[in-house]
Order: sequence, then C-alpha cells, then structure tokens
Amino acid sequence: MATAPKATTSTTIATGTADRTPAAPSSSERRRGLLLGLLGVLAFSGTLPATRLAVAHLDPVFVGLGRALVAAVLAVAVLLATRTPWPARSAWPRLALVAAGVVVGWPVLSAFAMRHVPAAHGAVVSGLLPLATALAGAWLAHERPSRRFWICALFGSAVVVAFALWEGGGAPQLADLLLVGAVAAAAIGYAEGARLARTMGGWQVICWVLVLSAPFLVVPTMLASDARMLDAPWPAWAGFAYVAAISMFLGFFAWYRGLALGGIAAVGQTQLLQPFFTIFASAWLLHETVGTATFVAAGLVVAAIALGRKDAAGAASGARVKPAIPRTPGRSRP
Repeated sequence: MATAPKATTSTTIATGTADRTPAAPSSSERRRGLLLGLLGVLAFSGTLPATRLAVAHLDPVFVGLGRALVAAVLAVAVLLATRTPWPARSAWPRLALVAAGVVVGWPVLSAFAMRHVPAAHGAVVSGLLPLATALAGAWLAHERPSRRFWICALFGSAVVVAFALWEGGGAPQLADLLLVGAVAAAAIGYAEGARLARTMGGWQVICWVLVLSAPFLVVPTMLASDARMLDAPWPAWAGFAYVAAISMFLGFFAWYRGLALGGIAAVGQTQLLQPFFTIFASAWLLHETVGTATFVAAGLVVAAIALGRKDAAGAASGARVKPAIPRTPGRSRP
C-alpha cells in the first residue's frame, strides 16, 4: 500500500493527540450544523419505508447487514480515491462501538420491526431517538443540556410511548420493543460517531466503520440469502439500494459533520422532524393510511423538542474540542 503524501485532519483522532480544551461552537457553526443535520435527517427519513419495501420480499437479516456490505464497497472506493491514511489502533475500538450501533443494531432490529408494523408507526416510535441521542451525548461526550431541555424531551418521549401503546391496543408490540432497541443502538452510534467526527471528519468515520464491519458481515449475509432473492420485484431491490447507498453511507456524511459542528444534543433534535418526513414518504411510496393520531403524536413531539432546542444549543460548550495540530501520517492508505 502506498504511503499517503500529505497530512489529513483524520490523524488527530487516529493518533489520539486531540486537545480536549473546551471551545463553544460559534453561531455560524451551529447554523451549519443544524442545516447539515437536517440534510442527514432528510436522507434517513426514507429508511423505514425503503426497508419495508425490501423486507416484503427479502430476508430482514440480508437487508439489515447486506446494505452495510454494499456501502462498504463504496467506502473503500472513497478511501482509495482520497488516499486516506489508516486510523491508529487506539481509534478502532471506538469505531467498533459506532459499528455496533449503526451497522448492526439499528439496521437489523428495524428491519425485523418493519415486518410487523407500518413504517408510519415506526416513524413515531423512532421519535425517541433525539432523547436517546441527547442521553448518549451526555454520557459519552459530556454534554450538559439544561433542565428545560430534558423536561421537553421527556414530554416528547412520553407522547411517543403513549402513541405506541394506543396503536398496540394498550400493550407494547414486539415490533415496539425491537424499535426501542434499534433507537438505543443508533443513539450510541450517533454520539460516539459525532465525537470521532470532531477531529476525524464525518465522512471518514462512516467509511472506516463500514470497512471495519465488512469482514464480519459476509458470512451472516450469505446465510440470509436464498432463492427468493431471484424472484424479488424491482421495488424490493430499489428499497435495498436506498438503504445501502443513502441511509447507510451518504446520509452519514452530512449527519456526523452536523453533530460535530453544532453539538450532539442540539443538532440531534432535528430528528424530531423525521417522523413527519417518514410519514409522508410512507403515504407516497407505500400508500399507507395515516390516521389522525399519527399526526397529533408527531406534532406534539416536534413541538416539545422545538421548545427545548434553544436550551440544547449551549450544551455543546463543554464538549467541543480544539483540534490538535495535524502530524504528517506515516500510515498507509487501504
């Protein structure tokens, strides 16, 4: 493998030399972070409808893990084209934690859930993700949102739980438990990925996460494939292509960069717009009937987080880091 000819910002995290001096994001960084976060949310909003299209004819494990294999091929191409150096060994455990959340946890659990509930239902339950992401940011990145933010976030989460119980006839469905597990996994992956993106760069984080994951996904993906794949209609494969190229790859370019710029708690709240986007996508692509309760629940959740978003904006002040001076890497590109 050829030696990378110049330094890149990725070496700050790879070498473990990042200076952790607190530095609050500027107003322009917060705005850019929110815009990038919104772009990432738009990309992710099609995930549940596309997954539902795919799992109607393809095995959920194949959809959940196979999409990461396809994205890994794209990641290798990008890393080769940009001559990006290998991260240090010290970064691999953190990348593995991200992979467990966004490559395995969320895709597989949500794929199984989409076999049992409409995508619109899953969109509202996944409204717990902003609160979970803020909690993960407080735990992993030491962000400290205000009390008002937590009150608003808890209210929004209570609405989500009430909606899930209403739709399930008073008792949680198996799909709801799967979605809650998917939310927890994604939140940890988002928060740790955002920490890495502050010095490594958002696109490099997801690329290396996919490369790290790929060898472990080949066998289970092959075992999950069967003869039904040959008879799957084009909408199923179109859904699979979307979750592989957009949900698993390109969407993270904007998402991790936005979280790193604007703060995990603040930018993470843009996910509360995701239920609306997903509901509309479900009605358009899947012709699902969207009831009044869905819109009421989604509206209450968005309103709750909108009230707390301003208080979350300052949360990143204790978690931002000043990047260390890059050192010329001696590692090789893939």
